[in-house]
Amino acid sequence: MEITHLETIPLTHALPEGQGLGDARGFGRTRATTLVRLETDTGTVGWGEAFVPGSIARATAEELFVDDVVGMDPFDVESLAVDSYTDPYHFSESVFVQSLVSAIDVACWDIIGKTVERPVHRLLGGTERSTLRPYASTMYFTEEDRPLEEPIREAVDEGFTAAKIKIGAGLESDVERVRVAREVLGDDALLMVDMNGNYRPEQAVRSARAIAEYDINWIEEPVPPENLTGYRELKQRIDIPIAAGEAHYGRFEFKRLIDDRTVDIVQPNLARCGGLSEARTIAKLATTENVGVRPHIWNSGVGLAAAVQFAASIPDYPHTRNVPEPMLVEFDRSENPLRNEILETPLDPTGGSLDVPQAPGLGISIDEDALERYRAD
Repeated sequence: MEITHLETIPLTHALPEGQGLGDARGFGRTRATTLVRLETDTGTVGWGEAFVPGSIARATAEELFVDDVVGMDPFDVESLAVDSYTDPYHFSESVFVQSLVSAIDVACWDIIGKTVERPVHRLLGGTERSTLRPYASTMYFTEEDRPLEEPIREAVDEGFTAAKIKIGAGLESDVERVRVAREVLGDDALLMVDMNGNYRPEQAVRSARAIAEYDINWIEEPVPPENLTGYRELKQRIDIPIAAGEAHYGRFEFKRLIDDRTVDIVQPNLARCGGLSEARTIAKLATTENVGVRPHIWNSGVGLAAAVQFAASIPDYPHTRNVPEPMLVEFDRSENPLRNEILETPLDPTGGSLDVPQAPGLGISIDEDALERYRAD
């Protein structure tokens, strides 16, 4: 078997005027990503996602990947990430290169699973799970004036028993947002907060101490991702677990986070970290050092499916049945047709449980008509 065709498919969706949403750093009005479609000489098709703009993804693919990938046996998938660190030399640490590696890698695993008729999570090894616990990623900062409690109440009505909210816009705002979220969720639900790297260490410390009484499961990106000394300072000064990784990619960046005990939880994004092969390596590095692994997901339906397959395989170490800890997966609750409409059967997180697709490969089918509606080329 060999790959005969590689296609990049840019997708975009614009939110209506005045309905932008985002985090403490600012609002966004466009959701965009790039899918990669691989086809083999047997007619098997695999899908992956590169979380970068379409024009950059296409240029990177044509310049650096097409000649090597076309003609490749998809079963040689794990060589992709390894080779990317040495060829192209000096470009391997580019987020654009790693995002393309991610997409091609995931598409190869999709092909492998379809070929051997097994879901990807059964091929990755580790712990096998049939269900995951989704957490609602919600309570974004928005352009439109909405009651603060409305989005978190919607998540509760959908059956979510865990949620992550946006904070990071000042101490008073942080406390009020967390107070409202906890009040609506109730005492038994899990509550995480995301500062999106908008603070200096001292600001993050003050916020963390002020919201600690609301039983926070983790603080995500309290300082910018490149501020490793800031992360180390926070680890010494606050008791709430720290999570990061959405803006990191490749095993070497994650190894620094893990080896330095910079964070308690790493969050590889399957459309940026190097794909399923690198995510599996990252998970092994993390669990070896007893660091938690929870994938970051703010992607299309393809990236979501890849993250779900990965999450279903993450080892439980060091836990046993006597220390039950659910595997959490992020589920963005903002409007995103690139997540819902491009899949013939969208993944359903409502009711507080998410079934892991058991069909071969990623376990999804692409709605080609929807794909055409949101193509940006």
